[in-house]
Amino acid sequence: MEHDIFFSISQTPDSAGFIPTEQAMFENYFQQLKVADSLGFGVGWIAQAHLSTETQQSNSQPVVPHWKGEVGLCTDFPQLAMESFRQTRNIEIGSAVISILASGGPIAQAERIANTLQLHGLNADEHRKLHIGFSAGRFEFMARPYGIVPRNSIEEAAWPALRGQIFMEASDVFLRLLRGDVVNSDSTYRTALTRTHFRSDEDWEKVQSAAVEFLGLSEAPDIVEIPKRYVFEDIRIVPKTFRRELLQLVAGTHDANAQAFLNTISPVKVFNLSITKPEVIDATHQRMRKAYHADGGEWRRSDMPRTSFVFLNAEEGLSAEEQSVAAHNEAKAALGAYWSALEGTIDPSKVENAAQNALIGNVEEIAQQIVERFHPEDRIMAWFDFFNHDSERVCRDMTAYMKHVVPQVEAMLNGA
Repeated sequence: MEHDIFFSISQTPDSAGFIPTEQAMFENYFQQLKVADSLGFGVGWIAQAHLSTETQQSNSQPVVPHWKGEVGLCTDFPQLAMESFRQTRNIEIGSAVISILASGGPIAQAERIANTLQLHGLNADEHRKLHIGFSAGRFEFMARPYGIVPRNSIEEAAWPALRGQIFMEASDVFLRLLRGDVVNSDSTYRTALTRTHFRSDEDWEKVQSAAVEFLGLSEAPDIVEIPKRYVFEDIRIVPKTFRRELLQLVAGTHDANAQAFLNTISPVKVFNLSITKPEVIDATHQRMRKAYHADGGEWRRSDMPRTSFVFLNAEEGLSAEEQSVAAHNEAKAALGAYWSALEGTIDPSKVENAAQNALIGNVEEIAQQIVERFHPEDRIMAWFDFFNHDSERVCRDMTAYMKHVVPQVEAMLNGA
């Protein structure tokens, strides 16, 4: 079993209402990163966000309208990744995740990544990989200023499904440029909407009706062609000769068709969450064993990192039972603060469901939960700083996890 760590750098109130300054948030991050490096975590995954979450709450279509503070402060992953490599020795760095629809789109993002890898790989002895997790982005408002909005009534009607198709087109451009190709829009992903792209007949019929009206058709079409978002003649990014062996691509999408399509271009791993149902996880592994690009080698379970909240209490002066009770109280407070921020109210059922999927307890309890819930070949992406700005405590929890939980897990898996 492999163990990574996730850093949210989320400047939002903890369960007591405390919000650190931006300066303190980054100081906490680097403190935790260096501890993670010394403890032997494999990859440090950094959340990325764009634009102020609070400011967008005044928009006509706000998301998370009750969220206080900022969802995340990492708005330029390449720069933070380079500084993170500079301050550590062994840990690898990953983005979880870059939106390739924002910050200039897939062409600009591909050039940034190439430039980062060129600088990172100047040292011939450098072996640590840059893991590029990429997606369409969780919140639409972060991509809207870059033109990712419906352009006409057809796209308005098709938008929920169309946004996924825009990601496919953008991914095609992004991956082929990083591969070193000369690319033009005549050869990139083509969007042709059919009934299969929609959840219901009603949703598809709305798109057909919009097409009839907008295009002046005499009858409802079976296929609706969507003009490309990215139109350009031959381009190729520079630098051209960066060390591609230091790049690992990971897609933040649960769309089976997207996962397969991306792997027709380059080896692209996938993210998944601990809250995902076991049958979905197993189906993803089965699919990826067939779909994973041959250049990436044989698909392994650890190729799909699985995020998990960790509420570990190993504090001195408490009995094992007291640590367990404290951990559950801490989890309840943090998860309650999260749902309150997300929806404006605390839903006890949602807090309870989230708690059932988190790792909560003392050292022995969390070790047992890991063995029960995860496959021995899984890669866990442990999340310790969830609504917790006590960096010293976070570092203690990380230390207890790697020095006490992980050895117990390995002992149980080996039958000791």
